[in-house]
Amino acid sequence: MAELDQVTKQVLEQIDGSGFQQKGAFNLRYNGIALCHGDSEHVKIRKKEDKNGIDVYIDGTTKGEQVHIPVVVNASGMTDIVYNDFYIAEGADVTIVAGCGIHNSGCNESRHDGIHSFHVGKGANVRYEEKHYGEGEGTGARVLNPVTRIFLEDDAVFTLDTVQIKGVDSTRRETEVSLGAGAKLYVLEKLMTHDAQTAESNMEVVLNGEGSSAQIISRSVAKGTSRQVFHPNAVGNARCHAHIQCDSIIMDHAEVCSIPAIDAKHVDAGIIHEAAIGRINDEQVTKLRTLGMTAEEAEGVIIENFLN
Repeated sequence: MAELDQVTKQVLEQIDGSGFQQKGAFNLRYNGIALCHGDSEHVKIRKKEDKNGIDVYIDGTTKGEQVHIPVVVNASGMTDIVYNDFYIAEGADVTIVAGCGIHNSGCNESRHDGIHSFHVGKGANVRYEEKHYGEGEGTGARVLNPVTRIFLEDDAVFTLDTVQIKGVDSTRRETEVSLGAGAKLYVLEKLMTHDAQTAESNMEVVLNGEGSSAQIISRSVAKGTSRQVFHPNAVGNARCHAHIQCDSIIMDHAEVCSIPAIDAKHVDAGIIHEAAIGRINDEQVTKLRTLGMTAEEAEGVIIENFLN
């Protein structure tokens, strides 16, 4: 077992809600290298030979297992690019817990670009949890640019749960999903920016299969002078159903731009989009203050409940 320093343990606590342990199937990437990894009976992790990254093979008899693949960067000035591919066999049921934490105590930009591809077999059920987090007393930026590509075969189910609530100065998220017949996609995206941070999320979901469906929910809070841009797009190429919902709270001098798009290319493609941006309700703040809270505490409670 690898000995983890205090900073790494601290960051892991933030990005792995289930609790990272060096047992079962896991891979901890630390400052650009695989610090430690392990296999389980049903999950095998192999290092790529042609570029940075891993291939994760999950067999069809996997039921209720978790795979942990966190990334920690604590070297100022580092740019870490990694390519991870996941091959989930027909009928598997698995939760993949990922996430990246950057601790930057220097004056240079620290950056992680994770390019993840999921090849999900027929009838498989995958939950993918990804948390992004930044910290450190340095002036160098903490940058995260994830790319997620998901390919769902017939009747596969994929849940994408992404969270970014603190410390990331700049992020650009690119998500591409293709759905086969009867496949289902569930996306919950939660984001908070503050100070002068920027965040951009682009998502294209292509429903190719008969009876496929997608539900995409994005919730965000923008504070300070931060700026957020959301651009989800659902394309219906068959009889399908999709629902996109983007809700944002805007505060201080922040900017939020939401551009949901729908593209129906089949007469039985039913696609709905909704977007709402607004400030915190003054009546809610006043009600909470009557319970003894300060204005800041009341805003914190409202934001926490909104994001959750």
